Amino acid sequence: MENKVQRGRRGEDAALEWLEAQGMWLRERNWRWEHREIDLIMESPQWLHIVEVKLLRMPSAIEPWEQVGAQKQRNLAIAADHYVRMNRIEKEVHFDIVSIGEEVGGAMRIEYIPEAFIPMG
Repeated sequence: MENKVQRGRRGEDAALEWLEAQGMWLRERNWRWEHREIDLIMESPQWLHIVEVKLLRMPSAIEPWEQVGAQKQRNLAIAADHYVRMNRIEKEVHFDIVSIGEEVGGAMRIEYIPEAFIPMG
């Protein structure tokens, strides 16, 4: 039986493959600062993308992206700010979500939500 970490890794693999097919490239995966983690830090010619990946088995009462609440958004913004300063990045930062619904049988429905939220404060 697959555990939560293995399922999350599989979701990140699918998201990474999809994002690379869109022309982005990976800078960091599971980048941590203090207790905060960024699933994928991707780059495109114009922007730096802070990507949160959420995978849920379907059917579900909610969509995977709905799991990214205010506290998670704050943590992503704090970690991203540290990453940008540490690496002296001058590109505009976008906070994106890859929402993955896993259907019975294993097929994945990937929904990319660019600029899913704008950090406050």
